[in-house]
Amino acid sequence: MELHRFPFHAMGSPCEIQLFWQEAGEAARIARIAISDVERLEARYSRYRADSFLSEINRVAAHGGSLEVDTETAGLLDYAQACYEQSDGLFDITSGILRRAWRFDQGALPDQRTIDELRPRIGWQRLRWQAPVLGFPQPGLELDFGGIVKEYAVDRAAALCHEAGARHGVINLGGDIKLIGPRADGSAWRIGIRNPRHIGTTVDTVALTHGALATSGDYERCIVFNGERYGHVLNPRTGWPVRGLASVSVAAELCIVAGSASTIAMLKEEQGPAWLEALGVAHLWVDVHGRQGGPLCHR
Repeated sequence: MELHRFPFHAMGSPCEIQLFWQEAGEAARIARIAISDVERLEARYSRYRADSFLSEINRVAAHGGSLEVDTETAGLLDYAQACYEQSDGLFDITSGILRRAWRFDQGALPDQRTIDELRPRIGWQRLRWQAPVLGFPQPGLELDFGGIVKEYAVDRAAALCHEAGARHGVINLGGDIKLIGPRADGSAWRIGIRNPRHIGTTVDTVALTHGALATSGDYERCIVFNGERYGHVLNPRTGWPVRGLASVSVAAELCIVAGSASTIAMLKEEQGPAWLEALGVAHLWVDVHGRQGGPLCHR
């Protein structure tokens, strides 16, 4: 078997599918199945596309009212609700509206008044979810599946490749990773964990033959102002970036679980490491002072 690589761009990130297969043409066919589904999910849940289903939801949310959703969207909403409850309200898909205040491409901090105006429009408890009906009693809310859909797409892509016959490969959507299976010789894939403060270096390397790996951090989209770093993971209660942890990596069977767990740990700040320990997942955290803990299991 040979290793075939299929790079592409989706969901605002560089992505790649790697497959061990005898024939390049058949590997390309399998990869195309997975890539098409990633593109389908991006078109359906992108907040940047006016024709996406998410934009349709948000048009209803803006004025108040309700709509019925399909089974796939219902599953995402159920998962979002579970994350909200597991995180004591910190993982909240209504908090994406804070991006109106935080413009990470402009290098300036938002005005506190702007944040204060947005905060009353944040809160999962402000909507009504009883499958299949999603209701918005309070106008002005907005949903953002950004913390869930990419990881969900990773899991689906891996499952589709497996269904098509692939047994050795890896899905990588912007650093969110799911293994289809070990390398062709049965050995593990070695994945470096990025150092959040030193570009081009790693803090650890994990060897995986199955499962998924996801990382949340304060370094990809951030503002450095007066020597202070303000990352893109925002506390929905304060409207300001979380502090304490610089990055969290989690290994789990599903990428959607690894991704949400790493984000929740970031949101919990100093309590994040203890929460991960209690959750019982393999993880690695690095705080803003460079300390690290919770080594990932090399499986």
